[in-house]
This record gives sequence, C-alpha cells and structure tokens, in this order.
Amino acid sequence: MKYDDEEKFILDELQNDNITLSSPTKEEIESIKTAADNTFKKDKRITIRLYDHDYVGIQKKAMEMGIPYQTLISGLIHRYIEGEVKIKTG
Repeated sequence: MKYDDEEKFILDELQNDNITLSSPTKEEIESIKTAADNTFKKDKRITIRLYDHDYVGIQKKAMEMGIPYQTLISGLIHRYIEGEVKIKTG
C-alpha cells in the first residue's frame, strides 16, 4: 500500500510507540455516524440528456468499476465541485 507523508509519519509514530490509540466515546461514535449519514444522503434528483456514445461509455466505465452508472456520474460531479477534477481550457 502506498502512503502519503502524513500517513507515513503517523504509522512510524504508532509503530515506535510514540502515540497510542484510544477507543472513541459513544458520543463520538454517534457524531461520526450522523456525519456519515449526512455525507451520503442524496436528496436532489436531476434529469440530463447525454449523447448516446457518452451514455454507453459511462455505463461501460461503471461496469468495469463494479458500480451503478448513476453513482459514477454523481461521484464525478462531486469530485469536480470539490476541485479534485479540473477541466482543461484552451
């Protein structure tokens, strides 16, 4: 598995007994569950028109990934909004 610098630091510190892990409290677990539920709650529907070629292509990519094509489209939109996907201009 490939780790970034922060992950490597944490792993090294944990392995060298410089940090210890503690179990979360019930309140922390409930807070995490609530945040997760809110993160994955999808409450808006949209309708879009796609070129047939794009529709078939997105279905094929989703099938290769083992996910529904709507999930792939939603994920791509989310990543674009979060700035993880850039559109080339010019």
